[in-house]
Amino acid sequence: MDSSTVRQTGLREKIQTRSMGVKLIVVCTMALAMTIPALLVGNLVDDRTQRAAEVVNEISGHVGGRQVFLGPTLTIPYNIPAQYPGDLSRRGVYLIFPARGEAALNTNTEDRRRSLFKVPVFRADLKFDATFDLAGAPASLPAGAELDWQRAEIVIGVSDVRGALADATVSAGGKAWTLLPAGTTSELTIGGEKDTPRKLALLGARLDGLAKPNAQFSVTSTLRFSGAQRIAVLAYGKTTHVSVKGDWASPGFDGGFLPITRAVSRDGFSAQWSVPFIARGVPAEGLAGSMAELDATQLGVSFIEVADPYQSVNRAVKYALLFLGLLFLSYFVFEVTTGKRVHPAQYILVGMAQIIFYLLLLSLAERIGFDWGFGVAGTATVVLLSVNAGWVFVSRLQGIRALVIFSLLYVMIYQLLRLEDNALLVGAIASFLTVTAAMYFTRGMDWYGSGLVTGATGSARPMADGNVS
Repeated sequence: MDSSTVRQTGLREKIQTRSMGVKLIVVCTMALAMTIPALLVGNLVDDRTQRAAEVVNEISGHVGGRQVFLGPTLTIPYNIPAQYPGDLSRRGVYLIFPARGEAALNTNTEDRRRSLFKVPVFRADLKFDATFDLAGAPASLPAGAELDWQRAEIVIGVSDVRGALADATVSAGGKAWTLLPAGTTSELTIGGEKDTPRKLALLGARLDGLAKPNAQFSVTSTLRFSGAQRIAVLAYGKTTHVSVKGDWASPGFDGGFLPITRAVSRDGFSAQWSVPFIARGVPAEGLAGSMAELDATQLGVSFIEVADPYQSVNRAVKYALLFLGLLFLSYFVFEVTTGKRVHPAQYILVGMAQIIFYLLLLSLAERIGFDWGFGVAGTATVVLLSVNAGWVFVSRLQGIRALVIFSLLYVMIYQLLRLEDNALLVGAIASFLTVTAAMYFTRGMDWYGSGLVTGATGSARPMADGNVS
């Protein structure tokens, strides 16, 4: 072999070894570039989420949606006469809440489906008890105002009357009345400046002179309503007790106050609230327009889908860069330890397989749930990547090695998605350990000039011939 051939051979080996440093930079750049199609998958998830929300709104519109109820409340019209010639009299409605309110709700739920989407729909039987003590009322009436006790009504508030399944009734003193749209005022607006104002439709009945100055009386109201996703009761009494029972196995308790007792099982749930007057934060009586803060006293139960496929897939897409980086780094370590060169196009194919994994996960999660969808899509992708590693490195052993590593990687990512609160910590530790392993397996590599890769024992071997990248 002449000197020219020797120099060319040495130069080729030197270029191959030196290019491994460049190759690592190229691999990292490709991992970043492959996150762009992952973002497109994220947009697809958002589109499916929006479609699911449209179906929820459509179904909810037929059954009443998220229902909020106001228990029996006394409304009395008032009039402020004109004070001087040319002035107009002013009218309004005065509200008096019961001294004590007790509500009992029983709910039955079912999944209402449309195509691939489903919405938890409930039917609720509600019973409201209220005890009124009008001694000292009115205490906050505007100066010069005169109450019209003859038109006083007991009203019930509901956010959407389209959910009514039966006539609502109110009873007192051995008599019963059917609730009709209130005559004193048709609706009550609640909600502070930071919240979206909520309008409650009011159903009322006049109790034949039962409501009068210094009177004490009790009323009971029964309702049957449907709704979707959530039901809530406002703390309508100075002191309010609410109990809710249902057959939903995964309820969420929310609103201004959490229940004092709760029990959840596969067969359903039960919960109880107790809100004293000093915690309610709303006056016992006053003008209808001054009751905006009443919305903050909601005692609510949400019927939650534990495995929301779109939320879970969206979280998986957010870890796309970590996923792709670990896959590419694993292939790079295989390349370094075997001496077999891998072309950038083959890295791109690996990245495309990972992107298709997200599409498989989304399409399967809509039909069989996220857990099973991840299992099927993950298994198919791991097998493909492992077989591909066997093809690329021309080694069945490397294929088995890839199968073990990629299986552990997908299990780790799945656990990462399920940990929620500890996901960041676990992800950071896993990434640190992966980079540590990459440093260990490439520790003997001469990144600059000898054309050799040294092992743990100090022995040296040349890089295998292959495609230079």
